[in-house]
Amino acid sequence: MAALAPAQVPRIGIIDFYGLRKVSAEKIRTHLGFKEGDLLPPSKGEVEDHLEEVPGVIRARLEAVCCEDKKAVLYIGVEEKGAPRFEYHPEPEGEAELPVDVVVAFRGFFTALEKAVTRGDTAEDLSRGHSLMADPDARAFQLEFTGLVEKNLKILREVLRNSADAEQRAMAAYLIGYAEKKRLVVDDLQWAMRDPDDGVRNNAMRSLGAIAVLAAREPEYGIQFSPTWFIEMLNSIAWSDRNKAAYALVAMTDKRDPRILDHIREVGLHSLVEMARWRHMPHALQGIILLGRLAGMPEPEIQEAWSKGEREAVIKKALAGAKK
Repeated sequence: MAALAPAQVPRIGIIDFYGLRKVSAEKIRTHLGFKEGDLLPPSKGEVEDHLEEVPGVIRARLEAVCCEDKKAVLYIGVEEKGAPRFEYHPEPEGEAELPVDVVVAFRGFFTALEKAVTRGDTAEDLSRGHSLMADPDARAFQLEFTGLVEKNLKILREVLRNSADAEQRAMAAYLIGYAEKKRLVVDDLQWAMRDPDDGVRNNAMRSLGAIAVLAAREPEYGIQFSPTWFIEMLNSIAWSDRNKAAYALVAMTDKRDPRILDHIREVGLHSLVEMARWRHMPHALQGIILLGRLAGMPEPEIQEAWSKGEREAVIKKALAGAKK
């Protein structure tokens, strides 16, 4: 939300939904009290509480992201009674904390990153298995992280799994991806993917995504991790979980491993169909790619269908394949 318009409340360009299986989008819209073109609601929590009064809805979630014609894209997710759900770990209660120098370095990096994002300078290199920003100030901090992580790997792991402070866990989830031996921190990051805090899960997926780039480029490193939690996350109540998981699964299914595709089809088909129909095109693309692969379509055919706006044809093929 802060990235949308720090000086004013933005207007809504698109409202889209996920998690709807029995409850209709029209029914949810009637309970919103606002529509496209209106300002974002002042209280996210009040809207969520109101939606949870709709029969059949167990939980509701609003997430606003940037941007459609300089307006917010508002995603409304629901969890229906009896629907698949993504389970989080319980809130940790430990007292572990990161060393002061690690916190200072991370916050310095984050400040530089915010300035770079404001300028639109978001390019990064993931070829080493972690992010190296094109922005020189942010990159300078990142180049220090490997040494800091090697010196503090034990406490980073302890904080990531057991600290009661979500901000500390989020920092650890980002930093631990800079470990020299990436395969040794994969389990830690996969654990963090089920953290109860959105920021921790987001950073864990970012770190794993970068490691996946290295694993694909340099298979001799023997880096392996399971796609299970990414697939399960397609049914998360949090839009950011679903979005990041879909990006990761596009990378993981590049070679079309039938075991991964079968697992996606079994667990996440409905969620991918919803994603493929989202009206903000950049967010729908990952769903279309994955559905096309589930349908056995060659990559050029998927891209051609996307460029021609034939999303429903790809969805139809994926659903027909699932029935078979």
